[in-house]
Amino acid sequence: MAARSVVLCGSTGSVGTQAVELISRHRDELEVTALTAGGAQPMLLADQVRALDVPVVAVADESARAALVEALGDRARSVEVLAGPDASASVAASGADVVLNAITGSIGLATTLAALESGSTLALANKESLVAGGALVRAAAQRPDQIVPVDSEHSAMAQALRGGRAEEVRRLVLTASGGPFRGWTRAQMAEVTAAQALAHPTWAMGPVVTVNSASMMNKSLELIEAHLLFDVAVEDITVVVHPQSIVHSMVEFRDGSTLAQASPPDMRLPIALGLSWPDRMGDVIAPCDWTTATSWTFEPLDDEVFTAPDLARHAVRASATHPAAMNAANEVAVDAFLAGRVGFLDILDTVGRVVTEHEGTPGARVTLDDVRETERWARARAQELLAS
Repeated sequence: MAARSVVLCGSTGSVGTQAVELISRHRDELEVTALTAGGAQPMLLADQVRALDVPVVAVADESARAALVEALGDRARSVEVLAGPDASASVAASGADVVLNAITGSIGLATTLAALESGSTLALANKESLVAGGALVRAAAQRPDQIVPVDSEHSAMAQALRGGRAEEVRRLVLTASGGPFRGWTRAQMAEVTAAQALAHPTWAMGPVVTVNSASMMNKSLELIEAHLLFDVAVEDITVVVHPQSIVHSMVEFRDGSTLAQASPPDMRLPIALGLSWPDRMGDVIAPCDWTTATSWTFEPLDDEVFTAPDLARHAVRASATHPAAMNAANEVAVDAFLAGRVGFLDILDTVGRVVTEHEGTPGARVTLDDVRETERWARARAQELLAS
């Protein structure tokens, strides 16, 4: 069987680098035809081009092109180097078998839409593009299985959903590790530092996703993602705290049965499934050790302290563009927190204000321009609130 062609977008980030490592061990099954990245790490990107023998590479930052060409050295003569804000979407539209979108932030929306419109299977790690694009992304999908989730939670749900029909589903159970502040009060989190928020107890991720996990905003985005991917009402998606991060999510059926997907907390497993779906690859990660005594615990989310999931439910009910406003405001607030300009609690306080003030656009009429205008307004309004 011929190897699947893969376009890897966001190759120098956390998911991207793990995908490169995985693909390097499965060159007979997967052939990378293009890589894209922001451009901040030209040496790493050049190393990836050489390691995977990639013919096309793109960077979003046009000023990074020269550094990338220099890093490629003699290899630059045989590699097509693209640059600019539209470069990733252009490469994603090339018609590869699979496009893995591992870009961070809603800036990945154009890449998501381009991959779907080209007919490629979209292995989606860029949850923000689905949250922001919502109805646009769903409308762009040409077949039910064209979007394959790469988030571990949604990959778990997709696997569990194989055990029953859609009409048999009662609810989705979205697991959360609880992050570094599980059990804390709101008052205790008032003085949280960036270093504390970045010290995730289970997962090694990029800084934005890690802070989102600490505030539970990541779970908020994942709740909206699950709603859009599996067409389940937000009221029927429950967040449960599972500190061990072994059960990645569950599906509860109407007869009282619950199917769970369990594996060690390693992103290479959902990445591999995203690239090979509906098949499974071999030699991905070591499974759970069932010969060693262990225990798993589950507890309800303290929704009075961690308000992000309820905010997500409100955003979905409010309008088609409220989720985009929520995500955009959060991106601005997290950047300000990591830069030391605001406190940890200011993140959700600001996002909540922006969501409340947003007027919204009905889903039946939403366009890409609506989404972009919503994001522009939400970012500007968040900056105003944070400055004050």
